[in-house]
Amino acid sequence: MSHGAAGERNFKPVAIAVLTVSDTRTEATDTSGALLASRLVEAGHTLAARAIVPDDIYRIRATVSAWIAESGVDVVITTGGTGITGRDGTPEAIAPLLDKQIEGFGEMFRSLSHSEIGTSTLQSRALAGVANGTYVFCVPGSSGACATAWDQLIAAQLDYRTRPCNLVELMPRLLEK
Repeated sequence: MSHGAAGERNFKPVAIAVLTVSDTRTEATDTSGALLASRLVEAGHTLAARAIVPDDIYRIRATVSAWIAESGVDVVITTGGTGITGRDGTPEAIAPLLDKQIEGFGEMFRSLSHSEIGTSTLQSRALAGVANGTYVFCVPGSSGACATAWDQLIAAQLDYRTRPCNLVELMPRLLEK
């Protein structure tokens, strides 16, 4: 991650909600949601909310809709439900909510994942976009996939110091602070 000259910009914490999509995970077994929550707090951001919902398009959409309507949530990260099995419906739940998709996120995620899991990455339907000024990232449910997404893509884009550009620069509410 490139930060430009030392002291040039100060870090701006972002309020992030984490949603785990799973029919089987509980708070005790949700390693992916825990990993994301831990990573974002360690980076200096705020965990605005955390929830687990079953692989149900309408439950996913309702939870994310509520978060993107809240002024206190800047980013939503979902984990799970991005595969191609019968119950995987996170992309179908989220895509209609997005004002704009960030196609490069899914492309970059699959490219990075290829070095870790080979051609199995083609089964990932990771996606991202913006809805009501809130950034939404949908990543697979494995903790390895969450680590890849956070460490290699999301963390840098949610760091105001990243140059030449980052998503925080596009969040007027944060820049007013």
